[in-house]
Amino acid sequence: MTHALMVVPTGLGTGLTTTVLGLFHALRRQGVRVHFFKPLTQPTEGDMHSDRSVAMLSNACPLPVAEPLPIRDAEHLLSQDRGDELLEEVVARYESSLQDDIEIVIIEGMVPTRSQPYATRINKEIARALDAEVILVAAPGNDSIEAFQDHIDITARAFGGTQSGKVIGCVLNKLGAPVDRSGRIPLDDQSDDTRVLSLSEAVVREHAQIFGDHFRLLGCIPWRERIAAPRVSDLAQFLNATIINRGDLNSRRVGQISLCARTVANIVDDLKAGSLIFTPGDRDDVVMAVCLAALNGIDVAGLVLTGGYQPGEKVMKLCQGAIATGLPILSVKQNSWQVTQWLGRFEQEMPVDDLDRIELTMEVCASFIDSEWLQSFSATVSERRLSPPAFRYQLVERAREANKRVVLPEGNEPRTIKAAAICAARGIARCTLLGNPEEIYRLAEGNGIELGSGVDVYDPDSIRGDYIDRLVELRQHKGMTPVIAEEQLKDNVVLGTLMLEMGHVDGLVSGAVHTTANTIRPPLQLIKTAPGCDLVSSIFFMCLPEQVLVYGDCAINPDPSAEELADIAIQSADSARAFGIPPRVAMISYSTGSSGQGDDVEKVRVATELARAKRPDLLIDGPLQYDAAVMESVARSKAPDSSVAGRATVFVFPDLNTGNTTYKAVQRSADVISIGPMLQGMRKPVNDLSRGALVEDIVFTIALTAIQANSTEA
Repeated sequence: MTHALMVVPTGLGTGLTTTVLGLFHALRRQGVRVHFFKPLTQPTEGDMHSDRSVAMLSNACPLPVAEPLPIRDAEHLLSQDRGDELLEEVVARYESSLQDDIEIVIIEGMVPTRSQPYATRINKEIARALDAEVILVAAPGNDSIEAFQDHIDITARAFGGTQSGKVIGCVLNKLGAPVDRSGRIPLDDQSDDTRVLSLSEAVVREHAQIFGDHFRLLGCIPWRERIAAPRVSDLAQFLNATIINRGDLNSRRVGQISLCARTVANIVDDLKAGSLIFTPGDRDDVVMAVCLAALNGIDVAGLVLTGGYQPGEKVMKLCQGAIATGLPILSVKQNSWQVTQWLGRFEQEMPVDDLDRIELTMEVCASFIDSEWLQSFSATVSERRLSPPAFRYQLVERAREANKRVVLPEGNEPRTIKAAAICAARGIARCTLLGNPEEIYRLAEGNGIELGSGVDVYDPDSIRGDYIDRLVELRQHKGMTPVIAEEQLKDNVVLGTLMLEMGHVDGLVSGAVHTTANTIRPPLQLIKTAPGCDLVSSIFFMCLPEQVLVYGDCAINPDPSAEELADIAIQSADSARAFGIPPRVAMISYSTGSSGQGDDVEKVRVATELARAKRPDLLIDGPLQYDAAVMESVARSKAPDSSVAGRATVFVFPDLNTGNTTYKAVQRSADVISIGPMLQGMRKPVNDLSRGALVEDIVFTIALTAIQANSTEA
């Protein structure tokens, strides 16, 4: 039976949509099949979408999201005393988007506004019509603790009160936010005496008297500047700015706004990562100072020239180096004072095309929802697929438990530095960066990255000598001498591999700069394979919209024999099980069963028999075509007696050509996140990265490595 949860605000500016995103993501990563429904639209001025929330969550939902009823249609029905018809239409739209396997539907209520002050009454009627349990969302603004409690209690009473079984709790949002006298969170850089900090979680927990057994505190989401930071392109559109240099207009984010009309010496402190600098367009000295900061690795958000002035050709020529770093440069006709006044009207609504911000908001807000409540609430769910959010959540939690040290030989690479900082901050692993410390810390500072105590930075020149003797010992049968060893250890991957081999670290991750061959060759020579393994192979975790599948081998073995293919199948099944995916192994071919002939099909058939003989406990079937392995309708006609066909979770490809082509085709065509390749069969964990890896990819690969290290020890 589908469970309905309606999320409603206690007032304006509570961050209802961000809370809905977080709650949706938190339930989804618990493995719950969750859906979304928005009864009525509330478009803001200039909205190009019928509803922002629907646009943001449509791709994350397992079924098409029902179209909300336009607010004007609802108002027309209410004005004619046809409220029952309104509710019937809402129920019809809700039911039309559901199937039996949907476990929870999150319903987003209306927000009270000046033009729609009746929102709470409508929310109450919709909750009753859909038999939904209610979760309140509140943000303190500049309220006192007493006023804050009253606002929550008043809203709760509309739904039966805090003692009602239908009002299950409240999520507090924007705790500790810097607010102005009106309770808003301004974007522009105002002086400290115009702002106060809203109530903190500690104050609410200590003094709030409304929470108890019947009405629970379900989450406390603190203010995080990074999830509210707009892109430079958002402000450029708002200001109707002329673009002088586009640069990283769509990716750089604005953490603060600085109006710089002073001398260069007095604006240096404003030149930092995330600052959007406004200056009169004829201030060539300030323009040059901003460009110099960009050249020194400081990711200034952008430069906005006011007054309609633009630098001359000679000045712009001097700025070419900074322009090459991606620095966005804009121009507006208004003067600096006019722009400052205008920015006060900028609405920090999350744009529906800002996918990075949406994903970050979901992750951050989900992490502050009460995990104990989530588990108890979803405990009645009997069968769950391991969804991508659930998989990523498990990776992080298990990596934290493992508490391992991972060496990153590409320590001077900015993505790697940021990933190491994230891993340290989230407790995923303790990372060791190999590289020039001065350069590493300069890059970190310039990009606003804080390398705390969870990140170690080692200068290879200072530790290289400690590993010469061991390298000679391991490779003396190949003619290794101390002189050659010292030379080879200048390669940080070789140095990191020796650190792993000697137990100074627990795992190694490389490949953001190096090729796969550069990353894997030293471990194959020095680490060797695990006991009982004659083969090293790889898998990718393919994060499809509804579940995670395992693909192997897509990175290492070009043309495995039947015996090697059987080993790859067994290794991949064990890896899947180790990461919470029930292994049902499909041996992929261009033919299903006995329908086709040829050497390639025969190899897959023999490999299947060998794998079954070695591991009768595993569900393995083949040869299977991909569609027969993944689609139940095809499986019924092509392989009706198979225990794997139509339900496969592990796909073993006959050769590297097929595997690599298939994984990239699925990844790029379906916009699927793939985590890996993760190497299997090594004595100690070593994992490769794509040279196009994002920071998030590196973080999750480090988590995989930490979990592998823990399993290897066990």
